[in-house]
Amino acid sequence: MKDSFKHQGLRQQLVNVLKNKGIKDVAVLKAIGKIPRHLFMDSSFLDHAYQDKAFPIAADQTISQPYTVAFQSELLQIKPGDKILEIGTGSGYQTAVLCELGAKVWSIERQNELFKRTSKFLPKLGYRPKKLIFGDGYIGLKDEAPFDGIIVTAGAPFVPKPLLSQLKVGGRLVIPVGDDIQVMTMYHRKGPKEFEQEEFGEFRFVPLLEDKN
Repeated sequence: MKDSFKHQGLRQQLVNVLKNKGIKDVAVLKAIGKIPRHLFMDSSFLDHAYQDKAFPIAADQTISQPYTVAFQSELLQIKPGDKILEIGTGSGYQTAVLCELGAKVWSIERQNELFKRTSKFLPKLGYRPKKLIFGDGYIGLKDEAPFDGIIVTAGAPFVPKPLLSQLKVGGRLVIPVGDDIQVMTMYHRKGPKEFEQEEFGEFRFVPLLEDKN
């Protein structure tokens, strides 16, 4: 669990890359600059840890590209103490960013191998989400709703209705929607039945699978 000066320097370079790509949220940039991303990856990938690229992890999943993590986090406009639901814990890197931003995080992962690994790993780095859940992200987490923000870290062919219903009025859902290529989409809940939708260009994600536990 080593985080050397070299790693810290590489992280600052990564922060500069993200700034140049248009990420402006100071808190998000600070989180990326602080979290040791290399510890979330196999040691064989250490050289790649601070490149702005996605990489394979266990269970045929990927650790998202830092730009994507920063972009989604920025769209959520998190304030300290916000209740955030994350669909797709994965490596736990995005979870760590949310925690670093001061959010109270509930996170759902459907791959048991990743769920077990990340549940043990995050506390070792000092990140303690409110709850990590092994389950189906399509149904969200009704018992803990409503949420200030919901972030989906896998490509969804459609927007799951339960996720929209579990947003607070004023809350935001950030979700990549589409089959092969996804369009980053944000739903801003304006009223009980009123949602404003915005699209932010194309991204590529692993698919969000339903009922696969």
